[in-house]
Amino acid sequence: MRHARGYRRLNRTHEHRKALFANMAGSLIEHEQIKTTLPKAKELRPIIEKLITLAKRGDLHARRQAAAQLKQDMHVAKLFEVLGPRYKERQGGYVRVLRAGFRYGDMAPMAIIEFVERDVAAKGKADLERLDAEESTAAQ
Repeated sequence: MRHARGYRRLNRTHEHRKALFANMAGSLIEHEQIKTTLPKAKELRPIIEKLITLAKRGDLHARRQAAAQLKQDMHVAKLFEVLGPRYKERQGGYVRVLRAGFRYGDMAPMAIIEFVERDVAAKGKADLERLDAEESTAAQ
């Protein structure tokens, strides 16, 4: 019987899972849409929902709690400055998980996890800004 075993272990240690979800949450906040396996997407949803709830609160303690979970200041900043105000009136359900077929190599079920009412231009924008910054410093 599986009583009181609430989360998927994903064949990883606790530390690995914690780092995995911190990185995935940061990528989702940065790009507002990512593609991953279905079990990882389903496990990531409650983590992101709790982070958005912290961002809606917006106080210093909430910011520090989010920073402890996310690890990168740029993700915390976007969470509190962009996503928190965007979902201020929404009572929940900030992300959606869409099935996206199966991966070619191992037939793993894939999914797209994205924010509801997301900014379509945000996907890949940070990567382009980084490339532009690198090119400008290399040209000087």
